[in-house]
Amino acid sequence: QVQLVESGGGLVQAGGSLRVSCAASGRTFSSYIMGWFRQAPGKEREFVSAISRSGGNTAYADSVKGRFTISRDNAKNTVYLQMNSLKPEDTAVYYCAADRAPIPIPRLGRSEYDYWGQGTQVTVSS
Repeated sequence: QVQLVESGGGLVQAGGSLRVSCAASGRTFSSYIMGWFRQAPGKEREFVSAISRSGGNTAYADSVKGRFTISRDNAKNTVYLQMNSLKPEDTAVYYCAADRAPIPIPRLGRSEYDYWGQGTQVTVSS
């Protein structure tokens, strides 16, 4: 089992940047595919980005492609989401999640992920 704790959320103006982090407990972090999801008020939780266990494969939602970058540091048990050119529609609670499937390609489905953090609020003002 792994516990996930997000940090780094906050308030930023449109066009600005923010980096959120997710620290994982345990010594098996490198065995998990890691993903970021977000949920805006009144909306379903949606996929944002994911990264394979080695970091060699990544995936992004079309809405964030070219603006967001996911990365991981297995030595620090941490996954990051660098968010640039932020828009008001990026406002949401951002959650990290871990997928224990032993596959090389990150998955996009919310139901594929086994463990979730509590989330961190990101607010983008116009």
